[in-house]
Order: sequence, then C-alpha cells, then structure tokens
Amino acid sequence: MRTSSAELRASSYLRTVSTARGQQAELAAAAFLEYHGCTIIARNWRTRWCEIDVIAQRDGVIYFVEVKYRSSNAWGTGLDYITPKKLQQMQFAAEFWRARHGAQGLCKIAAAELTGDPPRVTGWVRDVG
Repeated sequence: MRTSSAELRASSYLRTVSTARGQQAELAAAAFLEYHGCTIIARNWRTRWCEIDVIAQRDGVIYFVEVKYRSSNAWGTGLDYITPKKLQQMQFAAEFWRARHGAQGLCKIAAAELTGDPPRVTGWVRDVG
C-alpha cells in the first residue's frame, strides 16, 4: 500500500508541530529552572549516541534534565513515560557528558513534566535515578 503525497505532507506537518511544541516545553523547563536558581549549562546537547534536553547547575550540583511534555494527562503524566530503559539512556548520556567535559562532583538525573498550551511545568523530580 502506497502512501499518498497528502498523507506525507500531513505526517511532515505533525512532526514539525511536535518538534516546535517540544522546543517550547524545553524553553519553559529551562525558564522554570532559572527561576528556581539554576544556571543553564546547555540545552539539546546531542551526540550520535545520546541526548540531554537540559543541563543545569545549582549549588554545585549538575542536573541532567529530561523534559517530558504531554498535551494532557489522559494517558498518563510525562513522568509516567520515564521507563527503566529511558532512565538507563539518561544515565549513559549524563556519564558521557561528564567524561567529555571533565565534570567532577555531584550530578543528578532529573525530570520536568509539562502540560498545556503553552507548556507549563506541572512536575519536577530532582533525582529520578
């Protein structure tokens, strides 16, 4: 069964909207962290093997933050989507970043949950792992 050009355009549009919403959520999460005294070190840090949504620091602790956005909580909250496999990926990415940047000291895997339009933080966990 072939995909029509209209279906391809619709699929591309939905990916674009989803990417834009994800970027809005990451901006909102970064603003939340700054409001609560964090310094943003990086956003959307990526390699070919891993990615970290937001890296922030406060009181000598580096937070590797996974941003989870859901338009509604009808099928669970954003935090519900942090599976053991996702947590393992987050830990790998954090260790990779630390090794690449020579980071010493205390680090934590954290998560920000966002919902709504515009996205707003509805949950924050400082130590997921």
